[in-house]
Amino acid sequence: MSYENLTVEITNKVATVTINKPPVNSVNLATILELEKAFDDLAENKDARAIILTGSGEKSFSAGFDVSDAGNAAKAGEEGQRVWTKIFRYTKPVIAAVNGFAFGGGCELAMACHFRLMVDTPKAKIGLTELNLGIIPGWAGTQRMAILLGRTKTLELILFSKRLTAPEAFEIGLVDKVCTPENLMSEARAMAEVLATRPPLAVASVLKAVATGVDFTFDEGLKVELEGTKRVSTSKDAVEGFTAFFEKRDPVFTGE
Repeated sequence: MSYENLTVEITNKVATVTINKPPVNSVNLATILELEKAFDDLAENKDARAIILTGSGEKSFSAGFDVSDAGNAAKAGEEGQRVWTKIFRYTKPVIAAVNGFAFGGGCELAMACHFRLMVDTPKAKIGLTELNLGIIPGWAGTQRMAILLGRTKTLELILFSKRLTAPEAFEIGLVDKVCTPENLMSEARAMAEVLATRPPLAVASVLKAVATGVDFTFDEGLKVELEGTKRVSTSKDAVEGFTAFFEKRDPVFTGE
């Protein structure tokens, strides 16, 4: 399927979703809905076992909400929160390859992904800077950053509108790896390709259980974990995993 503000490519079981909205990959309502459509389609596509999410060009992952779409701001706020949460609860691994600055909704989108790799360049910075405009993070940023960093650090970053470099973000755990411009996408792809070899049913069960425990309660997470355990224990992938172990070879998982 073709998109106006995105490109989607699938190679070797890895899908790359690129926000393609020059000059800074800002996100309007249409882009939010396109992202939802792309992720919905990839959820059903067995050729895509892991997803890399990035921005076009070398300047920006995403500058956040596109202010030229101010007429749709209220609707975009609701939809952005909903779609970013859908990505957070996604049952295929999603890696954010933060190729430039990521502010506001762009930072919130990166935090919704399961993993974050960030390029280390002088202009590449990340943060929730909405208070500079007299508004607040509205696409789950107040919640996701607190989950990642804790209450005090989250309040510091948001209330002071701090913009962190890649090494600073890595130091506090906001990103998982710092990359050079030349290596960002290759390292994201290497990570995604390994994840794509993992047993799809088990991966989905783990992602769902963790998201449930984070978003709801510990007990709800336990219920989903038990459901996942029952589901994967009788799968063909479980048989393959044990068989490969005893045969001393690498397993080949099919997602069945």
